[in-house]
Amino acid sequence: MKYCFIVLLGLLSFSKSHAQKNKKTLNDSLAVFDAYVQKAMKDWSVPGIAIAIVKNDEIVFTKGYGVREYGTDKKVDSKTYFNCASTTKAMTATCMAMLVDEGKVDWDDPVIKYLPDFQLYDPYVTRELTVRDLFLHNSGVGNTDYLWGDNVLTADQVLAKMKLVKPTYSFRSSFIYQNIFYLTAGKIIEKVSGKPWNVFIKERIFDPLGMTNTKALNKEVTDENRTSPHFIVNNHVVPIERTTADEIAPAGSVNSCADDMAKWVKCMIDSSKYTGGRLVKPETWIYLLKPKTLVTESQFYPTQYLTKPNFMTYAMGWFQQDYKGDKLNFHTGSLDGLTAINAQLPDKKFGIYIFGNLDHAEVRHALMFKAIDYFALGGDRDWSTDMKALYDSIHTEAKKQDLLSVPVQVMGTKPSLALSEYAGDYDDELYGSVKIVDDNDQLKVIINTVLHGSLAHYHYNTFKVTYEKKHYPNDYYSFNLNNNGKVESITISGITYMKK
Repeated sequence: MKYCFIVLLGLLSFSKSHAQKNKKTLNDSLAVFDAYVQKAMKDWSVPGIAIAIVKNDEIVFTKGYGVREYGTDKKVDSKTYFNCASTTKAMTATCMAMLVDEGKVDWDDPVIKYLPDFQLYDPYVTRELTVRDLFLHNSGVGNTDYLWGDNVLTADQVLAKMKLVKPTYSFRSSFIYQNIFYLTAGKIIEKVSGKPWNVFIKERIFDPLGMTNTKALNKEVTDENRTSPHFIVNNHVVPIERTTADEIAPAGSVNSCADDMAKWVKCMIDSSKYTGGRLVKPETWIYLLKPKTLVTESQFYPTQYLTKPNFMTYAMGWFQQDYKGDKLNFHTGSLDGLTAINAQLPDKKFGIYIFGNLDHAEVRHALMFKAIDYFALGGDRDWSTDMKALYDSIHTEAKKQDLLSVPVQVMGTKPSLALSEYAGDYDDELYGSVKIVDDNDQLKVIINTVLHGSLAHYHYNTFKVTYEKKHYPNDYYSFNLNNNGKVESITISGITYMKK
């Protein structure tokens, strides 16, 4: 008995020593990663970042870096609000999964079972589109973000416009990212549960997980500890006007902070478990993360050229690829001036969430892979340097293509008509309205009542537009005349709006 007691004391002593050693190793790794983050922020010119890391079902790190607004001393901390943007999608998929678990919805149910007025351009797709399809970007309908960006349409009006959108590819044959079907999923959640999506997600995810600093809608955030979005304009980082995704909320409107997203990451790594229960059944959690759509190279992230995955797929709100022999589930979120990324290696019990406040600053990918190497799979690659070189080359090439798209100016020309003849209201049933105003011999434009700009003559009947939103690129408007020499339409970015 005495011998057993001595052995037990020895084992306890060894266990305590081993735990202390592991904790020291983790703390050392976190310190190295912390320094790496700070350097990467400077290299990518990002004003502020917030990060949460979960390892072995424990939240091991939450921290804010930098400032909420460039040029101020408003520090980012782990409670600073950022926009989750499209990382919201995995939450919406989980909400639907709860209703599936309860037998109120089936993944194979047609959408029109719950939304009988729902209509797409193709009657066959309208009839055959299922609840599952809403989450997989495989419908054949291309990107339709013009229905909510720089627009004033309500959610119902956005959905009504979908019947005008011609298919880009055949049903379930490929992958093109599509936000509006997540809005559609939110409408089904509301119809089945009797509660608006923003109420349902709060009651069924945020409250059980203790996510007290998380809001379903942008308009619900009133806390001053909130980041500003930023853009690089003329090689300078500048704050910009905040964009809202509230009209397509289930696709990307959640606002949260590093502390709260750590709880979400922890829950989703541990098969949706949380203190007191689980969000969905174990088999449902597996189903949510099971690959369902093959993603083509052109639709995946450029990071593929560095990570060289063997497969690229999409599940229910998650992009997927292999990395060093493990399946990596992840998703980015982007709104004007704001970024997010959520990643998990379920088999390694590791997850990370990263917020940023500079438009499409892909340091998020670099820090994601660096963290995976540090804390899960090993490796010492300088992802920040390599990713920056990759994206710098992409941006350089994009600028070249933009220059090639600029019409070659014919000098010495003048408009065919008096400026007042170009003024008027133009519209397209799908894309909306364009109003041209003659303001003391200065043409101005208002698109969908919200986007403003000024026009300067370029050549013939083409005008160069400069938008009030300084981070928007210049564009070229071409006025089209009929056989009587009168303006009948205006073409903007390949879209023709008819004059009323």
